[in-house]
Amino acid sequence: MIYAFRLYVAGDTARSQAAASNLRFLCESRLRSNYELEVVDAVEQPELAEQERIIATPTVLRLAPLPQLRVIGDLSDHERAAAFLGLPGLDEFPERW
Repeated sequence: MIYAFRLYVAGDTARSQAAASNLRFLCESRLRSNYELEVVDAVEQPELAEQERIIATPTVLRLAPLPQLRVIGDLSDHERAAAFLGLPGLDEFPERW
């Protein structure tokens, strides 16, 4: 199963960089390479942020698998972020991976 994420940030700030780094860490540690990650700067693409109803940044959307989930913040609390994004535990990798 491939997980797909879209991370909305506002410029190249320390908070935006922390969110991207934390999300990559979560994905690598829990999903190995079975994920896709797109980073969208809401300042440069406001129409996309508006279409997704992004009201704060950083916000990450889990696009797949369904249902779509969203988490606001820099994802620094890895356990809570993983739980809210529906990621498998560190010892829950499916056998076929």
